[in-house]
Amino acid sequence: MDIVPINYLAVIVAAIANMVLGFLWYGPLFGKTWSHLMGWGEMTPDKMAAMQKKARLGYAVSFVGALVMAFVLAHALVFASTYLKVEGVHAGLAAGFWNWLGFVAPVTVGAVLWDGKPWKLWFINAGYYLVTLLIMGEILALWK
Repeated sequence: MDIVPINYLAVIVAAIANMVLGFLWYGPLFGKTWSHLMGWGEMTPDKMAAMQKKARLGYAVSFVGALVMAFVLAHALVFASTYLKVEGVHAGLAAGFWNWLGFVAPVTVGAVLWDGKPWKLWFINAGYYLVTLLIMGEILALWK
């Protein structure tokens, strides 16, 4: 069995990019709207203190998840370049988009359909995953 050629440094950088995007996306870009749609209301000092207690573990688990996502996406890119003969920027964007459309969008829409969450919240959350997969795809494709 052949070993799949994965650039592990690119996987780590893609995971870091995911964390940076998450900080921006759920902070200055959409943080207030997202918090409101989640039903948390305005962030008070008490709410911030409670969240900070959970933050270390939450960030650690999120980073592991980002590593797994980047690792799996790297394999999708290897498949695309080997069997579909697609490489470079186009391959990164295509792999990110198709993985989002096939795996993220259908699963996350359940929050709207079954949990009664608003579509606007879905667009914020699903949009984050779309952008992060596109960025990860670019990093992984260009650092192949």
